[in-house]
Amino acid sequence: MMKSWILYSIAAAFFWGTWGVVAKLISDQVSPFANHVLFSAGMLLTLPLILRKLRTQRPNRRGIGWGLVAGALAVAGNVAVYQAFTAGGLAAIVIPVTNLYPLVTIAIALLVFKEKLNWLNALGILLAIPAVVMLSGESLLFDNPTAFFTSLGLSPWLVYSLIALFFWGVFSAAQKETTNHISAEWSYVSFILSSVMIALVFAGLGLADLNLSTQTLGLGSLAGMLNGLGVLASFVAYGAEGKASKVTTIAGALQPVFTIGLAIVFLNESVSVTESLGIALAVAGALTLSYEKENVPADGVPVANP
Repeated sequence: MMKSWILYSIAAAFFWGTWGVVAKLISDQVSPFANHVLFSAGMLLTLPLILRKLRTQRPNRRGIGWGLVAGALAVAGNVAVYQAFTAGGLAAIVIPVTNLYPLVTIAIALLVFKEKLNWLNALGILLAIPAVVMLSGESLLFDNPTAFFTSLGLSPWLVYSLIALFFWGVFSAAQKETTNHISAEWSYVSFILSSVMIALVFAGLGLADLNLSTQTLGLGSLAGMLNGLGVLASFVAYGAEGKASKVTTIAGALQPVFTIGLAIVFLNESVSVTESLGIALAVAGALTLSYEKENVPADGVPVANP
């Protein structure tokens, strides 16, 4: 039987993948700051889903603190990506670079959290990471590798891209740490609280122009709901004993698979050879990462390795 953390990791990928399609519909109409305000509003609409469990649980300050940090890290990564584009970064390079953030999470998981992986899990990471790049939607690395690597000078946009990669990677690790102290539901509430506070700062500084059409406001809020459900699912995956090195890699690899699938159905987009190979690698990587060897003690009852 498939373990619950795997199911929630896949659910996170699905919600984030669907978010990617919806967000794409308004990406050229709103700034990242306005997007964040709409996302925060959309996430607030998901709170009724967890209110019942919140009443039966009591959080602690350390867990809430980590949840607030996780929210701030996620927003910082988003802003860094925006600054990378503003500084002249090409999407064909910025997106593949920043999508490698699971590498940061994996490093933290192995070095700080002391997580252990079997050889098949390691193979899954080796399959999933290139899949993330292939599914980024930007193919310069494969179409013209020379142009890609000659563009990687130490310029401001690359620095911002690496900052985003770092913040997103630490964000995923902070999610795991949060669920070590409080429930997934309270972890999600603290994340939303951090997001809303930052949204209020953006609005107060006049960075978020919300003079938008009703349709754009609606789609932005829907995107926020989907993004929030993805964050909630990932918190639940971590809370269900999912390892940070596995959850973030599975979700990160499968997210664009769902985005591409939905884009084909609803946006009439096609799949390139590179994306097809990326999908195959992402699925194979997710399957091998989900494998956990079982120990069989003297009583004959199998026990999964921690």
